Amino acid sequence: MRSLDDIQYAVETTKVLHEPDRRIKTFGETRFEFQLITELMDEVGLVRIRSGEIEAARPLILRPTAPLDVELDGFDDSMRAHLEKMLDQLRASGGNLAFLQYGFTIRRQNLREQIVKESLESVKERALDAVRISGNPSLAIIEGVDDAWEISLLKFSFDMILSSHGINAFDFKRRGLL
Repeated sequence: MRSLDDIQYAVETTKVLHEPDRRIKTFGETRFEFQLITELMDEVGLVRIRSGEIEAARPLILRPTAPLDVELDGFDDSMRAHLEKMLDQLRASGGNLAFLQYGFTIRRQNLREQIVKESLESVKERALDAVRISGNPSLAIIEGVDDAWEISLLKFSFDMILSSHGINAFDFKRRGLL
């Protein structure tokens, strides 16, 4: 089990060296390929390259069960009154609170791993050169932390959600779904 410090360190040091050319599709599943490059913690000059796939499910629209059914718990009375007034205004204007839910699957059966005896910098350069040559639009190259590599993948997934959310919300609104 990872400590909070391990998780925070992995999140802070994970870098997406090459983003996929596309975002999460609004109306279908999206498959991303990844190469996760990590330096081994206990060996100098050894780099692990993990390759695999992440599948992003189609975003789902989540709505409160009743129109603007929002529970205000833990606020002091003055703040609660202000928030209730804001919610009443939204209800009166026909406002609709909806959220997009994203889901990812990391397919471990497609996970490949290799260890190379090279510097981290040369492995990163070689991976970036290869993606430039191939032009693979679904490939992400990620630099992460070896013993918390799953956290590095989650960080990448979260970044993809953040960069896709605006586009997905626009697509839903354009079709009258939000």
